[in-house]
Amino acid sequence: MPQVKVKLPSGIIKEVEGLGNAWEALVRFEETKEAVAARVGGELADLSHPLTEDTVVEAVLANSAEGAEVLRHSTSHVMAQAVKELFPETKIAIGPAIEEGFYYDFDREVSFTDADLEKIEARMREIIARDLPFIREELPRGKAIELFNRLGEDYKVELLNEMTDATVSLYRQGEFVDLCRGPHLPGTSRIKDFKLLSVAGAYWRGDERNRMLQRVYGTAFFSSQALNEYLERLKQAKARDHRVLGKELELFSIQEEAGAGLVIYHPKGAILRSLLEDLEKREHIKRGYQLVYGPQLLKLDLWKKSGHYEHYREQMYITEVDGQKYALKPMNCLSHILIYKSKRRSYRDLPMRLFELGTVHRYEKSGVLHGLLRVREFTQDDAHLFCRPEQLVAEIRGVIQFVEDILKLFKFDYEVELSTKPDQHIGSDEDWDRATEALRTALKQEDIPYQVHEGEGAFYGPKIDLKLKDALNRKWQCATIQCDFALPERFDLTYMGPDGNYHRPAMIHRVILGALERFIGVLIEHYGGAFPTWLAPVQVKVLTVSEKSLEYANQVYQVLREEYIRVAEDFGDEKIGHKIREAQLEKVPYMLVIGNREASNSQVSPRRRDGKLLPSQPLGDFIAMIKAESKP
Repeated sequence: MPQVKVKLPSGIIKEVEGLGNAWEALVRFEETKEAVAARVGGELADLSHPLTEDTVVEAVLANSAEGAEVLRHSTSHVMAQAVKELFPETKIAIGPAIEEGFYYDFDREVSFTDADLEKIEARMREIIARDLPFIREELPRGKAIELFNRLGEDYKVELLNEMTDATVSLYRQGEFVDLCRGPHLPGTSRIKDFKLLSVAGAYWRGDERNRMLQRVYGTAFFSSQALNEYLERLKQAKARDHRVLGKELELFSIQEEAGAGLVIYHPKGAILRSLLEDLEKREHIKRGYQLVYGPQLLKLDLWKKSGHYEHYREQMYITEVDGQKYALKPMNCLSHILIYKSKRRSYRDLPMRLFELGTVHRYEKSGVLHGLLRVREFTQDDAHLFCRPEQLVAEIRGVIQFVEDILKLFKFDYEVELSTKPDQHIGSDEDWDRATEALRTALKQEDIPYQVHEGEGAFYGPKIDLKLKDALNRKWQCATIQCDFALPERFDLTYMGPDGNYHRPAMIHRVILGALERFIGVLIEHYGGAFPTWLAPVQVKVLTVSEKSLEYANQVYQVLREEYIRVAEDFGDEKIGHKIREAQLEKVPYMLVIGNREASNSQVSPRRRDGKLLPSQPLGDFIAMIKAESKP
């Protein structure tokens, strides 16, 4: 019998004689109570996975990220089974686990309704109560194609026809069978707390030229408390939806008449954006960056030389002018490279930090466009740093510290990921190793924990991604720091060293907030539209109790404007209660209620948007308070 090593949660490894499967190995040490799957020889597997050779077995526990993924993937199969039992004419496509949930894509002529989701949930509970085992089968690919052809599952057949594996794995629970790599729970009864959430359209394989399918989303947890907490977060997220608040607060719109994925900023939204841009310029100049601007169009030959055309052309807009092909820039780096290359550089010129609030255009499929979070035209707070290789780690650390300083202003926490060389890349392996090591060293010196994402770097270099966490603990892509030796090589960038010889600089691509559109969308949801005073498009609204106080109210309004305070007024005939409610719905930080008492005493009575009343005070005192709160 094979020798099996069982790795316990403590890290201790125990050796036992080989047993039939992973579950039997784990039960020897009572590791099965919370186990939902196993890791056998480093690979995720079912608890029923047979042990045929010397290996290491480790329990995948319910409270782990991998355990949650196994639960959600298994629940998606149960959902697909329920749909097939209720609506046999439906064809099934794919159904993966996703972060905090799962989905399954279905091809059905009739749209699913809320009532249908309730029926599906009820049938899922029946299937769970049957305690059906998830049974793995392996078939020759040709046999699997025959099986799914008989079942009329065209999408499974299409996937199988594209596979090159001689043998493929299937999973059955009861009469339901699905093409799947697994692993899954031992049986359906392990699923307890789940909820179907919504239905959305999704093109097959994300291609808008393909058929539109119906994607049913759901979630599952190992406890009712965790499920209820998640549903409460969803409820809060819905109330904070930036698309709804953007319309209600008159910040922006995306209109079909103008084009999908193209943002129109209304006056209040333009003020919000301008405040962020002003902050960006101040903070960059303070840190030694130089402000530059590049053109929207650049010759296509330039994008071919850089490698963008080869690796990025499907997201580029290409046009022709005077018989010459151009592309709208999807990135800002090439203009900055040309600025560096415009004259000879000395080691004394380095590091050179070039910053641009650069508007870029990228073709995104219509199915993935989502408010401000995914658009086709956006502005990045983009910078490119050119430095000597020995300056690289210090410059990366400087960018990390810059990001930390900015995120503190908005009270964001964050997580860090390091992404390494992808299969499709440019540049030598040696340069990739140098770049990756520089990023690792900077993170180590800053004492920042991080996760490694193998193969997910940019095509020209590895990168650090800082993902911020908002008020609901949701993660959003924000800053990125990319280390690049490949483009300086392709564009023959050099500097004269102290030794009198020419040397190749290193290049850092980085953003701090990222796309302003996306960041504004995140900010709206983070604050629920109730921006702090320094960031609010309207900081103060002046309200009149009656026409008798109009003259003094107008004086107050004019003084506030002259003091550069962002102020609005409501001098209409409505009752003061109505005016206050309107200002609160607009989420204005402060209201000044002006009545006869305020007018006669030449004072103001401030009211916060949460309803708290402040003492009556001279207008000058109020202005000083607002100016103090207007500093980021």
